[in-house]
Amino acid sequence: MALSMPLNGLKEEDKEPIIELFVKAGSDGESIGNCPFSQRLFMILWLKGVVFSVTTVDLKRKPADLQNLAPGTHPPFITFNNEVKTDVNKIEEFLEEVLCPPKYLKLSPKHPESNTAGMDIFAKFSAYIKNSRPEANEALERGLLKTLQKLDEYLNSPLPDEIDENSMEDIKFSTRKFLDGNEMTLADCNLLPKLHIVKVVAKKYRNFDIPKGMTGIWRYLTNAYSRDEFTNTCPSDKEVEIAYSDVAKRLTK
Repeated sequence: MALSMPLNGLKEEDKEPIIELFVKAGSDGESIGNCPFSQRLFMILWLKGVVFSVTTVDLKRKPADLQNLAPGTHPPFITFNNEVKTDVNKIEEFLEEVLCPPKYLKLSPKHPESNTAGMDIFAKFSAYIKNSRPEANEALERGLLKTLQKLDEYLNSPLPDEIDENSMEDIKFSTRKFLDGNEMTLADCNLLPKLHIVKVVAKKYRNFDIPKGMTGIWRYLTNAYSRDEFTNTCPSDKEVEIAYSDVAKRLTK
């Protein structure tokens, strides 16, 4: 029977993995750039509580050593114990599998619906912001509002574990902080970076605000903005606006 010998007093499985995350750099070539996929992985690693380093990659002058490390690949990607991993969805699955309890937090949502909540918003937003025809603007805005309303309803609907069957009180509205409960999950790491972009860009280029009546979404965003895992992995509003300066089309007749 093969035994894993302790290394420096630690068994192999107890050693901290060596993880480096490569994310898109901002317009200055150094700060965090606008990339919801980069932020998604950044948030996952932060929430896991694992030690990792972050390197911002300037896409305008990608260093030769990075070209050799992951040829033809744009960030985000990670190296895990010097092994390169490049597909965001596969990286998420891999991290959830290897960085597991009891040492690391499990981040998968308990409720499957949390994974798909808000999934249509970014596509509707992209169509809305890229449109240059004034006559199409109203219909595209309605399409975006409809998907936001659907998310708002999900956030305001109590989850099964918020309802006490033995209680006489009928809970009509959820008070949870995030999609799947009071703690962030993989679903939030996916949706929040995109929802933040929608809020910033739609305001800047269409003077569109998420309606204040959508109390579920605003509760959700307010709770996200109070967490380091979100704010410290988030690009500045200016970076988000710069990233969309060529994408957001002016409405011209």
